[in-house]
Amino acid sequence: MTPAVVAARRAGVACRVLAYPHDTASRAFGLEAANALGVDAAQVFKTLVVAESGGELLVAVIPAAARLDLKGLASAVAAKKAALADPPAAERATGYVVGGISPLGQRRRLRTFLDESALTYEEIYVSAGKRGLEIALHPLDLVRLTQAAVTRIAR
Repeated sequence: MTPAVVAARRAGVACRVLAYPHDTASRAFGLEAANALGVDAAQVFKTLVVAESGGELLVAVIPAAARLDLKGLASAVAAKKAALADPPAAERATGYVVGGISPLGQRRRLRTFLDESALTYEEIYVSAGKRGLEIALHPLDLVRLTQAAVTRIAR
């Protein structure tokens, strides 16, 4: 049981936890999850930790096959620029390892931004807090649990 799963269940969210054998050679964690689970890759969302120019760490949740629009995210937070956070900083802030960072149950709650494409699905998949583990839930439940802003941040 990861903190992400505990957070979802404690909040009473309808969700499913799905495990798959993680390929330790893979670095495309979201696409690996989609393939292993046999689900549409557009419904699998990756969690990225971003540092904005003022030093604040943010969470961006975007489709696994998409790229993060760093300028768009910076604009959404009124920052000059944004860049992916260093992996050790992301791990310290969230309490999860890279490739298993979940938007749920983080050690320190970071401002979260969800790509608007998530709202086109009844169910999306995000990391459940470790490599090889996903949680499926309604995107509005993810918004509620993380207090995410929904905006266009993927391209």
